[in-house]
Amino acid sequence: MPLSISIDKRNPSIYLDSVTDLDAFDDAASSEDPEVGLRTVLALQRLQERLEAIHVRSARAQGWSWQAIADALGVSRQAVHQKYNRRR
Repeated sequence: MPLSISIDKRNPSIYLDSVTDLDAFDDAASSEDPEVGLRTVLALQRLQERLEAIHVRSARAQGWSWQAIADALGVSRQAVHQKYNRRR
């Protein structure tokens, strides 16, 4: 399913449904209003965290090592293991 980003200038949100209006995202991302710009950054950070968690779980389910995942993410094995290992 393609990525759709819907930005309400007062409360940016990101929806994963279909690509409909990337102009709204572009407007928010390049806004000169600091509140709009910073909320857009927050929305993107939240999306990044969700996507990373989804793909780390998928990689582990497919047998990837913590080192392989870390290499793909450009972080240390210890960092990714501490963040996502559920067996504590």
